[in-house]
Amino acid sequence: MKEKLSIVKIGGNIIEDANALSAFLTLFSKLEGKKILVHGGGKRATSVASKLGIESKMVNGRRITDADTLEVITMVYGGLVNKNIVAKLQALNIDAIGLTGADVNSITSDKRPVKDIDFGFVGDVKRVAQNAIDKLIQANFTPVFCAITHDGNGQLLNTNADTITSQVAVGMSALYETSIYYCFELNGVLEDINDKNSVVKQIDSGIYKDLLDKGIIADGMLPKLENCFDALKGGVSNIHMGNTSMLTQENDNFTTITL
Repeated sequence: MKEKLSIVKIGGNIIEDANALSAFLTLFSKLEGKKILVHGGGKRATSVASKLGIESKMVNGRRITDADTLEVITMVYGGLVNKNIVAKLQALNIDAIGLTGADVNSITSDKRPVKDIDFGFVGDVKRVAQNAIDKLIQANFTPVFCAITHDGNGQLLNTNADTITSQVAVGMSALYETSIYYCFELNGVLEDINDKNSVVKQIDSGIYKDLLDKGIIADGMLPKLENCFDALKGGVSNIHMGNTSMLTQENDNFTTITL
């Protein structure tokens, strides 16, 4: 019987709101068992870039990462946001360690090839060094990953935080029974976008197809859910999506995704 490991991802809106971040980190600190936290920080990076006179270019919601933007992302994700989270977790008696994918060679990526669009210094995850990450976990540290990986040749790469979450969970599933918690503002996948309580509590591949046919799942939720099914096929035990209160035992109003 494998030991359980929770991989929790938080998005930019929580990071931007000091009260929401503190409330989330308190819940995260109380989450039982071994755990990993993954965070983005795109909104903060855009704000800092603007102050430095660097224009943020987006295509289909994805950031074009030129050399100047990569410098900002490294400062903001790996420094400002990551260390702020680590410090707040230490205050909650969690021995957190802030990481990029370059640290202990934990996450290696390939620079995204140029097709229709040159995304610049953006990485697609190639390898997760689960044994290296596990050494930190076994030493009773809680890894806190920002959305930066590396190519193994000294180049840092901006990498989607949802993808890092799923790929780390897949890698760690060789050693643990892994669960993913995607925390965002909504209560989960909603049947009616105007009714925040219309949560679809369980989605498997059959229900997913039905929701697609009805047009309930569309736009940004499509790649998110496809990512989830890929992770489940890769060995992840279960995936939950909803607001931060799903980390407590009291709340069951969130979406669970299974094969």
